[in-house]
Amino acid sequence: QVQLVESGGGLVQAGGSLRLSCAASGRTFSRYSVGWFRQAPGKEREFVAAISWSGGRTNYKDSVKGRFTISRDTAKNTVILQMNSLKPEDTAVYYCAADAGVRLSDYDQYRKYDHWGQGTQVTVSS
Repeated sequence: QVQLVESGGGLVQAGGSLRLSCAASGRTFSRYSVGWFRQAPGKEREFVAAISWSGGRTNYKDSVKGRFTISRDTAKNTVILQMNSLKPEDTAVYYCAADAGVRLSDYDQYRKYDHWGQGTQVTVSS
């Protein structure tokens, strides 16, 4: 079983940066692919970024490409989402999710992930 805890959210001005962390418990986390999703009030949960279990493959939502970077530190059981050049439309609750069986073609589908954190709020002011 894997448990996930997000941290690093907060309030930032447009153009600023935040670094979100997803810390995992469980010895097998290194075999899990991880995705970041976000949900704004009144909107559906949407894909942001994902990284394969090996760290060798990444995938991003088009609107965050070039601004966000996902990475993982296997030794620390942590996945990082570095967010730069933040925009007000990035405001949402950000969740990390993990699954051992999600395929590359399914990285952007939140229903494919079995394990979720509690979320961390990101607010970008204009």
